[in-house]
Amino acid sequence: MLLAIDTGNTNTLFAVHDGAGWRAQWRSATDSTRTADDYAVWLSQLMAMHGLELSAIKACIISTVVPQSLFHQRNLARRYLQVEPYVVGENVEIGIEVRLPKPSEVGADRLVNAVGASGHYDGPLIIIDSGTATTFDIVSGDGAFEGGIIAPGINLSMRALHEASAKLPRVAIQRPAQGQVIGKDTVTAMQSGVFWGYMDLIDGLVRRILDEYGQKMTVIGTGGVASLFEGAARSIDHFDADLTIRGLLTLYQRNATPPGQA
Repeated sequence: MLLAIDTGNTNTLFAVHDGAGWRAQWRSATDSTRTADDYAVWLSQLMAMHGLELSAIKACIISTVVPQSLFHQRNLARRYLQVEPYVVGENVEIGIEVRLPKPSEVGADRLVNAVGASGHYDGPLIIIDSGTATTFDIVSGDGAFEGGIIAPGINLSMRALHEASAKLPRVAIQRPAQGQVIGKDTVTAMQSGVFWGYMDLIDGLVRRILDEYGQKMTVIGTGGVASLFEGAARSIDHFDADLTIRGLLTLYQRNATPPGQA
């Protein structure tokens, strides 16, 4: 079985694949101080709830945008799984062209998403990943990564409103009831401003990308809060919660040494 780890700035996703399909997935708050021992205890308990054992994992692939977490996750693979992990950006051949002046600057998560989308959807593509930041990534019709946009994430925007304003409370992000735009109190006014402002940011940037690119493109939404946008962001064609782990699985399959070969 394969353990895939995707570490973002806010959450870390652990997923187990048995060769035929994904057996289980878990999310944890990203904590760069969490040790390999902490991971092993937490993961073994969750796996046991699904009838799985840590010893059954024979391979591991890691994608991270938090370098401080990599040390502990690598130790998890080495000490508890007895495997040397594949690490995106280190010992993994991506298999797609990056058409940028400085390819090394592209985050691992953005490249993994491009791999997960290529071949699964007809290109060219716009991939919108909503997390701590919201990224808009462009994948050409022949599968090359061609750049994109990085904007603040919706949770970051809501937190900034609370932290920078003495009298604005911290509120949950949710779609205003019945599509209402005009808030009737402070909380609903904040929710409307962030939610609908974010929908217009997504739709507006997609429109600008389409105008500049000059071709019809397929737009895919993914990430921790993408489901919040379903039916509200008019420009998104598909919502794909498994895009990143599909990319990690594809990268593992491309890079794993076939049995019996050195």
